[in-house]
Amino acid sequence: MAKAIIISKHGGPEVLELTDVELQSPGPNEVLIRHVAIGLNYIDVYHRTGLYPVNLPSGIGAEGAGIIKEVGRDVQNFKVGDRVSYSGSPLGAYSSQRILHTKDLLKVPPSIDLEVAATLMIKGLTAYYLLHQTYPVSSSETILFHAAAGGLGQIFCQWAKSLGCQVIGTVGSDDKIPLAKKNGCDHVINYSKENFSQRVLDITEGVGVPVVFDGVGKTTLEGSLESLKIRGTMVSFGNASGALPDISIPKLIQPKGLYITRPAMHHYLSQRDDLEKGAKVLFDKVESGQVKIEIFKKYKLDQVKEAHTDLENRMISGPSIITPN
Repeated sequence: MAKAIIISKHGGPEVLELTDVELQSPGPNEVLIRHVAIGLNYIDVYHRTGLYPVNLPSGIGAEGAGIIKEVGRDVQNFKVGDRVSYSGSPLGAYSSQRILHTKDLLKVPPSIDLEVAATLMIKGLTAYYLLHQTYPVSSSETILFHAAAGGLGQIFCQWAKSLGCQVIGTVGSDDKIPLAKKNGCDHVINYSKENFSQRVLDITEGVGVPVVFDGVGKTTLEGSLESLKIRGTMVSFGNASGALPDISIPKLIQPKGLYITRPAMHHYLSQRDDLEKGAKVLFDKVESGQVKIEIFKKYKLDQVKEAHTDLENRMISGPSIITPN
């Protein structure tokens, strides 16, 4: 009997229910995974609240790492005992064990701890496609990234720095400034106290940056657009502060001829070859030490309500995980 978190309705952390689940044997091209660690991501809040609707009742959690305990027929390239990680649909990573199709499964190099691997599949692969595909950055470019002290921000800013970028990061409180600097930011702005767009223009001598990576959303949207140079690119990929408002193209986009994009992982990594290529680049970054992962906090499976409360209250500063026991 496995343990799993199930949501039967959308709402606050109280809708997260720890339930006993009976698993069948894996079917064709499926494996049974015993989770060692589960990634904790803000997108889990979106699924729980219904901002990103899911069919209910549903499991929750889109990222995990563990060990294969059983394989179904027709499984190729995976065997019992393999250390693996994954992200994506179907949801259900908040569980002690689960059955999963092998299409999104990746082998974890021996040098990478499974607890670290559980934090990499969403945040690490997001950093990969943002920096290499959505807007392929160039060495010496100055870029802006919001929420630089968060789990994704720490990975992204180290990665961008390794590519030769000058990184401007924003944070929501002064106590997060040292953490952002530690993880690669050349300049850090507390956007709760300062006009970040004006600071960006000051840093860039009035020119602005060629690209803004904005996962905060509602509260930073207009300032992000103001921070861009002529023909700059706005990469909007999250809503941590709330859903995005409508944009006035004549007012906000047209004056500087800006580009705006709303990327998601499935736009870039839905094909197996693309996924394996991205994972190789990611794992190489970690193995080389160019991207260092420090687990900020660990929660037990029966502490997910606390974990979600901490997520929404911005009390998590760095990659965090859930452990099954």
